[in-house]
Amino acid sequence: MKDEILKKQYTVTQKLTISGVVIAMYIVIMYLTQNFAFGQYQIRIATSIYALTAIFPFLILPMGLSNMLSNILMGSLGLPDMIGGFFVGILTSYAVYMIKKNNLNDWLISIPIILFPGLIVPIWLSFLLKIPYYLLAISVTVGQIIPGIVGVVLVKQLRNRI
Repeated sequence: MKDEILKKQYTVTQKLTISGVVIAMYIVIMYLTQNFAFGQYQIRIATSIYALTAIFPFLILPMGLSNMLSNILMGSLGLPDMIGGFFVGILTSYAVYMIKKNNLNDWLISIPIILFPGLIVPIWLSFLLKIPYYLLAISVTVGQIIPGIVGVVLVKQLRNRI
């Protein structure tokens, strides 16, 4: 069943439709959770959606776009945060896809969702906010634990329904 989902062929229209819906979901979730998504621990529930690339690999680029759009609309930290968010979204989503492509345990999906934003985002945030990298890395990584777990649960639940 797992391999069937990864091998299922979607039309361009289906891919664009699913991508648009997922981008919209990401933005709406970020909007509804922005009071703690941009805080000290940055609990970005929306990043749990990165896990969907385990089911829909074509979402890798849209995940980067989603992150960039949310940083444009709500982040207010400028170009480094927009561009950085774009690349972290793509990198994280690609890592999730590779975990599933290699038929590894679903719980491993949580690792890139937790560690990539947690360790990469603080690189530019420390510069922009004038806060030591290690403090930001700890707080962002801790904040990503919940989205990492939610992402795995999301994949497990959706896989059974598709």
